[in-house]
Amino acid sequence: MSPPSVVPTSTLSNRKARCLMAQSLAKVTLHIVFSTKYRYPFLHDSTIRHKTHAYMGGICNRLGCPAIAVGGVDDHAHILCSLSRTLTIADLLEEVKKCSSAWVKDTDPDLQQFRWQGGYAVFSVSERAVDIVRRYIQNQEAHHGKKDFQKELRTLLAEHKVEYNERFIWD
Repeated sequence: MSPPSVVPTSTLSNRKARCLMAQSLAKVTLHIVFSTKYRYPFLHDSTIRHKTHAYMGGICNRLGCPAIAVGGVDDHAHILCSLSRTLTIADLLEEVKKCSSAWVKDTDPDLQQFRWQGGYAVFSVSERAVDIVRRYIQNQEAHHGKKDFQKELRTLLAEHKVEYNERFIWD
């Protein structure tokens, strides 16, 4: 049986209605962690560090990934944000790192060597844990009086059961 040569108007209307009502919904919250290149303390000045974090939050927002919290210390950053339904994690991080790195270099002539590490760690965050992770990010300076970045990242990877190779994680 071949398809009809003329599709009845009522059938077209039904198809059109189905297409207009279709939705793709998502709420994916991410905790993103990455360091400066070789964990060098480029962001030791708290003023430039806080401005850099604010700038990174603005990049996330511009990309449709609303920033919930951005923080860190002199050698690494944390971002808590919602992921846009149309953007990959890799594209988000490429843009955040590229734009914030250029901004840091433009803002402070003494930071022309500033770089982020090539990699990153990303963890999913349940809606119930958002406030816990937000506070964790906001308290980074106090937290790092007790634990360095490498220990912190190893702990996060273990808590989230992420397998990794120690030889390739630190750049």
